[in-house]
Amino acid sequence: MKIFAIADLHFDYKKEKPMDIFGENWINHEEKIINNWINTVENQDLVLIPGDISWSLKLDDAINDLVRIEELPGSKIIGRGNHDYWWSTSSKLESLGFKTIKFLKNNSFTYDSIVVCGTRGWDSKEEAFEVSNEKIYLRELNRLKISLDSAEKNRDKLLVMLHYPPFDNEGNPNDFFSLMKEYRVDTCIYGHLHAEGHKNIREGFIEGIRVHCVSSDYLDFNLKRIEIL
Repeated sequence: MKIFAIADLHFDYKKEKPMDIFGENWINHEEKIINNWINTVENQDLVLIPGDISWSLKLDDAINDLVRIEELPGSKIIGRGNHDYWWSTSSKLESLGFKTIKFLKNNSFTYDSIVVCGTRGWDSKEEAFEVSNEKIYLRELNRLKISLDSAEKNRDKLLVMLHYPPFDNEGNPNDFFSLMKEYRVDTCIYGHLHAEGHKNIREGFIEGIRVHCVSSDYLDFNLKRIEIL
C-alpha cells in the first residue's frame, strides 16, 4: 500500500465556482486532478484528502462530486475544509454507503500499522480571536484531541491530516502543532493555502514531525506520495 495526499479539490459539478480567479493554472483543474489520480493511484493505495472537497452547499448536491471520488482508484479518507458547507452528521455521511470513502470526524482509521487522525483545524489563535471565533478554534482543537485519543495504542506511526496549517501567522507552530507533539505524531499534512498564500507554507522535519503541504495547486494538481518513515 502506498499513501498519497491532495487537498482542496474544489470540485464543482454545477460549474458555478470557477477557480481560475486564483490563476490560470486552475483552468480545467478538475480534469488535471482526475487524470493525474488515475495515472498515479492503484486500488490498493490510500488517498488522504484534507478538506475543501466540493463547492456544494448541501449534501444532496455534494453527492455528485463525492461519487466522482468514489469511482477513482484507491481507498480514501476525507476531512472537512472551511468551504465544505455540505458536511453533515456522521450518521448521514455514513448512510451514503460509499465503499471506498471514509469520513474523518472525531474518529481515526488504521491501515496496517499507520493510524490516521485529524480535524479541520482553524485560523491561528490571533486571527481566530480577532474575528470572535474562539469557540470554533477551541472546538477544533478538542476534536483533534478526540481523534488522537481514539487511535489504536499499539500502532507504529501516527499521521494527522488538517485542513488549516498548524502554524500561526508568523509561521510558528500553534496549539494544534503542540497537541500533535504531545501525542508524538509522526506526520502531518495540511492544505488551504493558495496562490499568494504559498509564501506562508512550512514543510519539512519540524520539531520532530514531518510536515507536508498538499494544497492541490501547490502540487500542480498532482497527488503527493507520503512516505511514512
